[in-house]
Amino acid sequence: MKKFFAVLLAAMMMVSMLSFASAEGFSGEVKVWVAEAVVDFTNQQVEAFKAANPDYANMTVTVQAVGEGDAASNMITDVEGGADIFGFAQDQLARLVAAGALEVVEESNAAVVEKENDAGSVAAVKMGDVMYAYPMTSDNGYFLYYDKSVVTDPTNLEAILADCEKAGKNFYFEINSGWYQTAFFFGAGATLTYDSDEEGNLVGINCTYNSEEGLKALKSMIKVAKSPAFMNGSSASNATNIGAIVDGTWDANVLMDMLGENFAATKLPTVDGYQLGGFGGFKMLGVKPQVDEAKLAACDALAAFLTSGDVQLARYNVAQWGPSNLAAQQDPAVQENEALAALAAQLAFTMPQGQYPGEYWSLATALGDDIIADKLDNATDEELMDVLKNFAETAATYIK
Repeated sequence: MKKFFAVLLAAMMMVSMLSFASAEGFSGEVKVWVAEAVVDFTNQQVEAFKAANPDYANMTVTVQAVGEGDAASNMITDVEGGADIFGFAQDQLARLVAAGALEVVEESNAAVVEKENDAGSVAAVKMGDVMYAYPMTSDNGYFLYYDKSVVTDPTNLEAILADCEKAGKNFYFEINSGWYQTAFFFGAGATLTYDSDEEGNLVGINCTYNSEEGLKALKSMIKVAKSPAFMNGSSASNATNIGAIVDGTWDANVLMDMLGENFAATKLPTVDGYQLGGFGGFKMLGVKPQVDEAKLAACDALAAFLTSGDVQLARYNVAQWGPSNLAAQQDPAVQENEALAALAAQLAFTMPQGQYPGEYWSLATALGDDIIADKLDNATDEELMDVLKNFAETAATYIK
């Protein structure tokens, strides 16, 4: 607790030296939606912001518990009735822009965001060259957890599987998930992204799965699934006899309890000579467009504060949310977190998850299910290319 208040005081002192995007003041009401886990923290930070910015001392800020997924859906359904500032995940950006739920980030604040946050999070808050939100975390993605008494070389998937087979342990990877599956495709050099227009509508697709790179990825997945150690899944709570598992930071405590002194985490390994990649995920704060320019300036200033480096670090210390701020990422407390360090290393090989149609996820699941059911084990390269061609053509039909 002492550490938290020390960080909070440092944040207050730092903010007093910053010039956020307004000096006109505002004394009206502002509604903020954040995840339940950080409601109390956010209330404390709002008071720190008001103390450091007298122009906003009389502003009434109501912080409500609305998770990132629900916040985006609620804003899209009713922009006027939604929050003035709200947290959401990067894959909702295009939908929120299309709904008119996001104000473009104020120019001077955008320059600070560009300078102070990691490249992945900066890319995630943009559509084209336009910045629509403030990065808050770089902590949503997957990497490798492993039992270091079993796995002798965590950098190579073939070696990991061999060690797990020898020890009678399981290797978990959710091969029928469109999110995890990209680790192979993107790592091998194939891509599948959708283009959105300025209103957030899907208008195009960039898919190279039906290529030599895509074929390489598909053959790797088939090979991995053939291993006696392979188990389809990504939830540590539902896993048993773990030698290694591809999972995220949300399961770090579960795995530390399971593996004890043999707990270890690192970036994803290589397979067939290429580094596994995949999606990176980010949380961000958005500001709703306002009729009142003074209120808009107040919301911009508060959002900038709540996503500043010192507040990101304080949020990590309280709730373990991984910072996107470069300076906060270098803090010893963050560096000592083995799961976050593994994720940070893996994010260098990922791309932010953009907007994907719902049908894509079902399509990817069907492909993974066929692999798990051994339907592709004896297919020729030509037959596998037909599978990939059909996948790409089907994915393109989701453009309305």
